[in-house]
Amino acid sequence: MSRVLLLLPSATYRAPDFLAAAHRLAVEIVVASDRRQAMSGTLGDRALTLNLRNPEEAVERIVALDGRSPLDAVVAADDQGVIVAARACARLGLRGTTPEAAARTRDKAALREALAAAGVDQPDFRVAEPGADVAALAGEVGLPCVVKPLSLSASRGVIRADDPRGAAAAAERIRSILTTAGRDPTTERLLVERYEPGVEVAVEGLLVEGELQVLAVFDKPDPLEGPYFEETIFVTPSRLEAATVDAVRDAAGAAASALGLREGPVHAELRVGAGGRIVVLELAARTIGGLCARSLRFGLGVSLEELVLRHALGLPLSELRREEAAAGVMMLPIAAAGVLEEVGGQARALAVPGIAGLELSIPLGRPVRPLPEADRYLGFLFARAEAAEQVERALRAAHAELEVRIGPEPDETSAAPQPSVPASRLPTAVAS
Repeated sequence: MSRVLLLLPSATYRAPDFLAAAHRLAVEIVVASDRRQAMSGTLGDRALTLNLRNPEEAVERIVALDGRSPLDAVVAADDQGVIVAARACARLGLRGTTPEAAARTRDKAALREALAAAGVDQPDFRVAEPGADVAALAGEVGLPCVVKPLSLSASRGVIRADDPRGAAAAAERIRSILTTAGRDPTTERLLVERYEPGVEVAVEGLLVEGELQVLAVFDKPDPLEGPYFEETIFVTPSRLEAATVDAVRDAAGAAASALGLREGPVHAELRVGAGGRIVVLELAARTIGGLCARSLRFGLGVSLEELVLRHALGLPLSELRREEAAAGVMMLPIAAAGVLEEVGGQARALAVPGIAGLELSIPLGRPVRPLPEADRYLGFLFARAEAAEQVERALRAAHAELEVRIGPEPDETSAAPQPSVPASRLPTAVAS
């Protein structure tokens, strides 16, 4: 039986789906996380606690485990484990991307520099060292601009500024967010890049021996213009012209090559601007975030997680073609900071024709925050239909049925309770 070490950070959404894929493939799983698991004492070498912020130490522990019980693959479920997985695969001679390429995907400045060296079209950018004059850098790249942290993901801390003063204020806010995320704001650099208008799309792919196999191209029908960049709806197949979709695929492949990626999953974000210009915004060496992968099925019901595990183990990839039906997902936005008290209308939302599922990812009674501070979505709506337009309509109609009640934060006892707000009227922040 093949043995796979899965890097599953405690905050990940992905554990159940990767474990289900492993069960389907009949492979043994070692669960590695950044927190000790409740039953780890009885699991022996099938559970491992790692400090993912210390890749050297984490890799040594993985190598020691392999010495006791050999591993056939090491797979990262989310961004936090990408570098550790790459280094472990290199040490153990397993299939994976190189540590150098993985590191470029986890540092937005290194990513930008690699794309620039290869001539890949991207926004003009400057790297703001600690203490740098962000307002001046914003003037250099051109306004409006986007200020973002180098190390965070899921649009956390990404802020648009329309003037130099706004850019400086954005930088201060981002440094506060970095503190909350457990990072040192006095040493972390920021990225200042020109805002690129246009239609945003996402590419999901799998690199096999350096060739990008595109699995899906998603449209993002909600305008992502700022000041924040909270993604909501993803729909596939894309409704862009075939020639434009081909150009998007080519741009994603060129970006992956420029970064030195050769094996494993890729998730890219791009914009299609005036005249069909394709600009690469981001590229990560992992699958689409959250629970969005549930919108994708391949061959005979194969999940994206199963494809990733098959590739890592060197198993046949005979069917990479996505199912014929259109599909989509909506990441439910959080409208205000406070405590999540209730999400009503769930049965009505699920009854909307085309809706395939609804999963809330934040338990009632937990604090919630909107972007740019937030690090989680309220939940996910899934839809399937014959055409992409039907999928989008179903997601919007189901979202309109939800009523989200967010109460005051615990230290705001004097604040009046907030009324239920139909989800269709919740403000949606938008981004690059």
